[in-house]
Amino acid sequence: MTRAIKVHGRSILFGLSIVIFSGLCFSLFSPAFNLATNDQWHLLKEGVPHLVVYTAFFYFSVSCVIVGIGLNILFLYHPICGLPSSSLKAYVYDWNGRHWALLAGLLCGFGNGFQFMGGQAAGYAAADAVQALPLVSTIWAVLLFGEYHRSSRKTYMLLISMLFMFIVAVAVLMASAGHRKLVQDH
Repeated sequence: MTRAIKVHGRSILFGLSIVIFSGLCFSLFSPAFNLATNDQWHLLKEGVPHLVVYTAFFYFSVSCVIVGIGLNILFLYHPICGLPSSSLKAYVYDWNGRHWALLAGLLCGFGNGFQFMGGQAAGYAAADAVQALPLVSTIWAVLLFGEYHRSSRKTYMLLISMLFMFIVAVAVLMASAGHRKLVQDH
């Protein structure tokens, strides 16, 4: 009964800074990956081969594992929202529901791999357009897990705004992929 996310407006500036930072990181992800594999700015020296999508995906996955482990350990010993601290030993021995998290991580990893392969084949804007991770995960969170049950009206408004902005972003990505195809045909 205490799992719902509450928005109380105590630190609106802090929350906005997190949202803006994560938005910048998310918006720069696909262009950075595209530059890493295609080198449109010709930064590589003559004769140096481009990264293939599988090598770039390997580097991406390794960095996600390193950052994920580091953040998990940090939040185990220094939790947010006034929660009690835990330990690495307690984390390892607690498998209550952990199999679902492991399955979700594997599915997300395979999905990212397929998205990168699709980006190589169809262009990264088109591959990003079909990635509906925020939509699917939010629907799962609300319907299956009751994550926002008994939340404030402000929280529901923020959730609806996030979903609306994601749908608009997918539409813009789809439009940019179509525009690129028209330019290449001429």
